[in-house]
Amino acid sequence: MLCFLRGMAFVPFLLVTWSSAAFIISYVVAVLSGHVNPFLPYISDTGTTPPESGIFGFMINFSAFLGAATMYTRYKIVEKQNQTSYFSTPVFNLVSLVLGLVGCIGMGIVANFQELAVPVVHDGGALLAFVCGVVYTLLQSIISYKSCPQWNSLSTCHVRLAISAISCAAVVPMIACASLISITKLEWNPKEKDYIYHVVSAICEWTVAFGFIFYFLTFIHDFQSVTLRISTEIND
Repeated sequence: MLCFLRGMAFVPFLLVTWSSAAFIISYVVAVLSGHVNPFLPYISDTGTTPPESGIFGFMINFSAFLGAATMYTRYKIVEKQNQTSYFSTPVFNLVSLVLGLVGCIGMGIVANFQELAVPVVHDGGALLAFVCGVVYTLLQSIISYKSCPQWNSLSTCHVRLAISAISCAAVVPMIACASLISITKLEWNPKEKDYIYHVVSAICEWTVAFGFIFYFLTFIHDFQSVTLRISTEIND
């Protein structure tokens, strides 16, 4: 049987594949439509103008839902593991979940408020998504080390920490350079004074985004041995 069909592994697998498709499809449509320069547009640039804006909005909204489902399932897994053999305070796991869900709300804001239409709201949502997402991966990496070797292999912990470190290293210059750009637009000329800030922040943005994708890829193995049941009771 395929690994992503075992247990709840299909949830992070679907999140990874769907989110990757959202970025790639929106980028391809935006480039083919002539709306963005093929070289390093912002992710949001590829979802600003119709028809790609509709594709981007729909797919990122669903990615936010899948992200929330994955984070909640991960929360329940860690909670159960911690009850079996205590390795971390439950509050740590709860804080991680809350930050992750706030990041998913940020994704929803990014999807529904285009950067040229409502730039302040869009940028606020992006800030929530990236910052909370990075902190979430850091906390989950710490939890992974605390639960090692019983619930995680040391190699998995190292991979998660490496991805978290790269994402942290990228999110700081992304925010710093983006804040130095004086105007929000889709077309950039290499001779413009803010062009270098755009390039650096765009590289960092794509790095952080795909860092999240690869991080959730590491959850697939953990989710294979998990079954989530929903029970319904009718009270007279």
